[in-house]
Parts: sequence; structure tokens; C-alpha cells
Amino acid sequence: MLLFTLLLEVIWILPANGGQHWTYEGPHGQDHWPASYPECGSNAQSPINIQTDSVTFDPELLVLQPHGYEQPGTEPLDLHNNGHTVQLSLPPTLYLEGLPRKYVAAQLHLHWGQRGSPWGSEHQINGEATAAELHIVHYDSESYDSLSEAAQRPQGLAVLGILIEVGETKNPAYEHILSHLHEIRHKDQKTSVPPFNVRELLPPLLAQFFRYNGSLTTPPCYQSVLWTVFSRRAQISMGQLEKLQETLFSTEEEPSKLLVQNYRAPQPLNQRAVFASFIQVGSLYTTGRRDWETGKVWSSPQHEPLRHRLLLGHHRCLPLAY
Repeated sequence: MLLFTLLLEVIWILPANGGQHWTYEGPHGQDHWPASYPECGSNAQSPINIQTDSVTFDPELLVLQPHGYEQPGTEPLDLHNNGHTVQLSLPPTLYLEGLPRKYVAAQLHLHWGQRGSPWGSEHQINGEATAAELHIVHYDSESYDSLSEAAQRPQGLAVLGILIEVGETKNPAYEHILSHLHEIRHKDQKTSVPPFNVRELLPPLLAQFFRYNGSLTTPPCYQSVLWTVFSRRAQISMGQLEKLQETLFSTEEEPSKLLVQNYRAPQPLNQRAVFASFIQVGSLYTTGRRDWETGKVWSSPQHEPLRHRLLLGHHRCLPLAY
């Protein structure tokens, strides 16, 4: 367990290249990342702005089925302020079904804005950000022995992106994390969180999502991530959002610097394809592999032209990202 935790700290969030310092703004901010981390300037970076009128509906996309999420064991989970985000370790008994290979969970973390700002997510849909975003990081355990190895290989990682908006009531699932933030106010502080139902952090409907190939959203920006960004959003209360925006500091000691605005700006899509697991017919949604208004949505190659004529002949399609 100790080795696993150490691997989590080495990859995804913390600096590489001998521990070089990076920030989101200023002289070491995201505009300067490519100088120290060349892959941050490559052509398949994340996050992206998902333009729904440019995505491609793919009826072959399988609905993701999280396994083990309801009860992630009996051991406490490590919650860590690493100076860039709040990160919760996850045991490899959590894994995803519905992807090309078995991806086991490693950790989850959050991105958010500053107090008074309605924006804090990394991904956007049609140019609109939300208040915050949750990322649940998994790695391909069939092909690689560790998270650190998988993070440097194409589609070595699979990350779930959950856009978070402000709702009327407190979200009990997110409170399992947010209620402990005061214990890790400063960088490098850690605490233990009792295991809880991680599935409840996700939106209730998982069938509607975007899928695309991208990267880590922090240095070293490895282009190794198979992204799933859900169309439906999770909700937290305004009080919970303010707790996220006001509790943590990115420094170890005084003078304290508040940990806010830890999100990367959308990156160019370039020639990448973004796929959606569903289409929108008026105000109704449907997914692939189901009967549609006029009959079947065919997915075999010989039916491809007819399928697209059917889709275009009705209401405008709303695919999502790959």
C-alpha cells in the first residue's frame, strides 16, 4: 500500500524533471509549461472545449460500469494536499468495465476556481465551464504493472471527468471528502478518510458521455489518457463549493497562498475526433444499441451511410467527446 501511495504522488499531479516547480499562473504558469515539459506543447492535450455540433455519435461505445465503487474495502483512504489539488487514494479493487482493457482505479482529485467565480472546471461544453470538476484516474492493469509505467504509454490511463455544478442541497458523497479539508490545510499534509460509496460521486446516469484521446492536464502532460467526460453533472451546495475554494493552501507555511484556480485552460483539439455515446432528438436523449424513432440505429459498416441519413434527417444530433 505504501509503494502504491508513493507512485500516486510521483505521477499525474506532482512535478517531474527532478521536481521542477510549476504553477497555474505567473512565471511558472501554464503558458510556460512547454518550456520545462515539452509534451505540454504537443498536439493532443487536455482539457478541451467539447463542441456538441462537431462530435460524432458512436453507437458502439459501451456504457461504463464501475465495479467495487460502492465499497472500496475497509482500510482508510489517504487524503492529501499536494499543493496543486486535494487527492484521494483509491484501491485497485475499483475498476471499470466497458473499455478496451481492464483499468483499475488509482486516485481521484478536484479542480476548482476562486470564491465568487462560477467557473472552475477544466473541460467545457460549448464554451461553458462549471463550478468544479472531479477526475477519477485509472490505469491499464492488463498491459502495465504500475500507474507510473502506464502514464507514459498511449491509452495507458483512463480518466473519468465529472463536471460539478451548484445545486440546492448538500451532497453527502462529496462531504466525505470536503469535511476533512480542514485537516490538510497546507501543502504536503495528509489525513485518513473512512471508506465510502465512491459511485455516488458520479452522476446517476452514466450512459451519456463524450470520449476522446488526450493528456494529463498537469505537467508532464503525457498524452496517454482515454478521457470519458459525462454529459450529466454532479451537484454540490454553495457552502460545499466555498469550503473547497477557501480551505486549502498551496504552501507549507506562512505566508499562506490560497489554493484556488487550479484548472488548465482548454487546449486546441487539432485533428482529434470527439465521440458521443448518445444523440439528442429534440429534448429527448437516446444511446446506441437501442431502437430509435424510425427503427434501429445501425452500426455495421455497410449501414453507415443510411444511419447518418436517418440521423441528419431528423433533429440535430448532439454527440459527445472521445
